[in-house]
Amino acid sequence: MAERIATPVASEKVQPRRMRIKSPALAPALASEGLVPPHRGGEMMLSLAILLIAGIAHLTGASPLIGLFLAILGAFSLLVTVRAANADKRLLSEVARKEAVSRVEMEDLADRMWELRESEERFQGLVDALGDLIVHRDRGGRIIYVNRVFAELLDREPEQLVGRTLSQLGIDIGLVPDAAFSDGECLSSTDVAIHTRHGVRWYSWIEHSVRDEKAGSVSHRAIARDITARKRAERALINARERAEQASHAKSRFLATVSHEIRTPMNGIMGMATLLADTRLTPEQRTYVGAVSTSASALLALIEDLLDYSKIEAGRLELEPQSILVHEMVENVVELLAARAFAKKIGLGCYIAPNVPSRITADPGRVRQVLLNLLGNAVKFTDEGGVTVCVTREEKNGAPAIRFAVTDSGPGMEKADITRIFKDFEQVDGSSTRRHGGAGLGLAITKRIVDAMNGSIAVASTPGEGSEFAVVLPLGTGAHEEADADPVLYEVNAVILSPYLEEAETIAMTIRAYGGSAVIATGPEDAARLAKEAGKPFDTVLVDATLEADDGNLITRLHQLGVGAGRALTLITPSERGRLAAFRASGYGAFLARPVRGKTLLHQLLSEHGEIAWPVSEARDAKGRKQLAEAKRGLRILVAEDNEINAMLARAALKKAGHEVDLVSNGRSALEAVSNSVKRYDVVLMDLHMPVMDGLDAINAIRRHEEETGIAPVPILVLSADGQEKTRHGVLAHGANGFVTKPLDPDKLLAALEMHAAA
Repeated sequence: MAERIATPVASEKVQPRRMRIKSPALAPALASEGLVPPHRGGEMMLSLAILLIAGIAHLTGASPLIGLFLAILGAFSLLVTVRAANADKRLLSEVARKEAVSRVEMEDLADRMWELRESEERFQGLVDALGDLIVHRDRGGRIIYVNRVFAELLDREPEQLVGRTLSQLGIDIGLVPDAAFSDGECLSSTDVAIHTRHGVRWYSWIEHSVRDEKAGSVSHRAIARDITARKRAERALINARERAEQASHAKSRFLATVSHEIRTPMNGIMGMATLLADTRLTPEQRTYVGAVSTSASALLALIEDLLDYSKIEAGRLELEPQSILVHEMVENVVELLAARAFAKKIGLGCYIAPNVPSRITADPGRVRQVLLNLLGNAVKFTDEGGVTVCVTREEKNGAPAIRFAVTDSGPGMEKADITRIFKDFEQVDGSSTRRHGGAGLGLAITKRIVDAMNGSIAVASTPGEGSEFAVVLPLGTGAHEEADADPVLYEVNAVILSPYLEEAETIAMTIRAYGGSAVIATGPEDAARLAKEAGKPFDTVLVDATLEADDGNLITRLHQLGVGAGRALTLITPSERGRLAAFRASGYGAFLARPVRGKTLLHQLLSEHGEIAWPVSEARDAKGRKQLAEAKRGLRILVAEDNEINAMLARAALKKAGHEVDLVSNGRSALEAVSNSVKRYDVVLMDLHMPVMDGLDAINAIRRHEEETGIAPVPILVLSADGQEKTRHGVLAHGANGFVTKPLDPDKLLAALEMHAAA
């Protein structure tokens, strides 16, 4: 047998040394098996003896036949012996050759065995050095083989683990050991916790299960890598994230609480300033009151921006898609900024294309906020010229979309500024903050809201010429087409005289979009030139009130110049309403309020007898409030408000309008007042957040009392600074009839009372 290869002890850390292997003696083995004949000496001697006897027989005179027979026998025996000896030599030569070949093969086999052993030991050393666990199991999950790392982890020898199952070793990998594999094999992985004397160690366990189709057996080969450090890092990150979320929620709650506490006195300041402005004041006092209102509004807007920013940063920006009337929403937003634009003596116009759907599905509060931010910025940064908003329909990624484009004639921006204006707390330059104010959050909030609505926002700007901010929003599944795109103004040929070219262009675009013809002139001479070029006078003349002098001769002059042969309309702002009688006396047949609403413009141009077209939202003068109060004088109103300033403001506004007011400071007192009152209240104004019992609980209790007693429900209007659609729907679901947003605006409050008391 070959000598075994010596294997050094692993602890000695020496390289394995190859040993010489002696080849075995094959001849004795062959002889014992009868493959090598014995020596032929005896046979040779026998043959010679026979020949000798044959010679003696011949000499002694024996029978010749006997002598001949012995001679032949001896010769034949000698011949056979010689031939056998030659055959033996050839056999021994072949044996020697095979022995040499066997010796070479044995040495080659020994070399291969040594290399295999060396490779195995080297591979085993590398695997163990990696620190990975290797486990081979049979069909039943019993261990066939484990590496030394796995054995040392469990303080065992590898041989001690053979035949055991993982569950017996306290290891649960959560994998079925003999799953039915459709394709003959299965690769699965999981994270496994292994309890050791040093504590729990986590391993990423990857198992490859293979089915032998011929034998029908399944074996499972697994390799596991230590991921304890990663698990600890993950746990640390999870804990850190949870702490950060808790801190963020705490900060958000703190910010919401503080902002509410700030808004409450700010609402009082703004409301009292509004009431004070309706009293008899000197011009100087009125200026001071206006400054108070402006400052309070700016501070409140900043607080709202900070609240929105905190919600977005905390990932709590929630959208509430609803059906929106596009014309009403856009024109209302434009009117909200009209006073600010007209105070700066710049134009403000709105154009909505006829093919724009009457409704879109989106969050109305967020769309309104986006438009207010963009229009507010445009008005703020524009000192001359004008600001316009154009609403059109287009395609975005093959789907119908609506585009809101806000254009101004302001200072414009460089390309480098455009790339950063949507970043938090960024403005075009440092001087902008000092000149125009603001924290640089408006556009950052706008972009995030647009992104949340799956829309896009883009900017085009030229320094010294102005900017355009375009927002594109998907129409949504609930969009309905507007069916008024017919060319109803095909007989209208109008000229618009206005110093505000941008605003006048939106009016002209509306007339053209509905089939009419419209041009813009800056004065009478310019209008005369256009009429001469057209070869006929215009049948409709729209004149901005700022061009009409006190003498009222502009219409006469236009007729003399051959500009107009038809009717004339004037465009006026709310501050110019006192000139209405003079305008009518000068020959103006109708009046349009700036900024001009598209529907109102169409109505006036199609009407044979024009009337003064004032949007309801513009009736904000003291005279209008007085008329409204006279129409509903004597309402009995309960106000539930825990803040003394807000309660004082509401009572003052209501009493000034001629109503009877009772005040309570919490929901329980409101419930008792409604339940125990001998004379029924006409309207209840309910604050949401009050001590003892909040507004929603009080509303529920009042409605239950009304059901139990069978009395008619009293209209309840909720007062809250939280104007989100979610809050509005929530209070209406609890039984409220309406919602009035703080800070309280006397006009809006009285209008809401009028509507619900009449109902």
